[in-house]
Amino acid sequence: MLLAIDTSTDAASLALVQEQTVLAELTWRSEQNHTIQLLPNLAHLFDLTKSGPKSLAAIIVAKGPGSFNGLRVGISTAKGLAFSLGIPIIGINSLESAAYQYAETGLPLCPIFNAGRGEIATATYRRKYKKWRQLVAEHITTIEQLCSQITLKTLFCGEYVPSITEQLITLLKEKAVIPSPLTDLKRAGFLAELGRRRLNEGDTDDPATLQPIYLRRPAITEAKHL
Repeated sequence: MLLAIDTSTDAASLALVQEQTVLAELTWRSEQNHTIQLLPNLAHLFDLTKSGPKSLAAIIVAKGPGSFNGLRVGISTAKGLAFSLGIPIIGINSLESAAYQYAETGLPLCPIFNAGRGEIATATYRRKYKKWRQLVAEHITTIEQLCSQITLKTLFCGEYVPSITEQLITLLKEKAVIPSPLTDLKRAGFLAELGRRRLNEGDTDDPATLQPIYLRRPAITEAKHL
């Protein structure tokens, strides 16, 4: 059984997956409460499936980009489980997981996360000819700069998209495909599927060296001079 953990944004998600079947999945608005909510919700997931940590064969965790606190909590929990159980850990890009939910559309997929300071974190993915590929690497940019580079009809996804939908449509018109917020709910089951594929290929991470992708350093307050 695989456990998928995504705490990279305000919406957190957990999933327990056996082979290609989701046994249980939980998504909730955590805001900045990942520290106190993650483990109780994980225990609830185990209760629902009448299982426990010893049933796990691997841990898949969203490694960012995303919130500093959320990533720290999710990755440290995943590492702790992997170390204690002696099982593989696989880190998956959070933007890729958000995009993979729409892989079957065949469109270029552009997940967007809020990076603060008027900027966004984004990348571009697409499944074409049955192959899943990253077309543009993850990076920090602005909505205006991103839209100036869009030449094809593109689906935009991610929990930040509803707040910028009007701007995307104004700048891109018919090139912007916006899914309903109800269908754009974060689901750790897609994270698990990406991790399962890597696991089957023997491609795992070292829990000692797996690090979050922040794209931007956390703000550090300068020491005050007395």
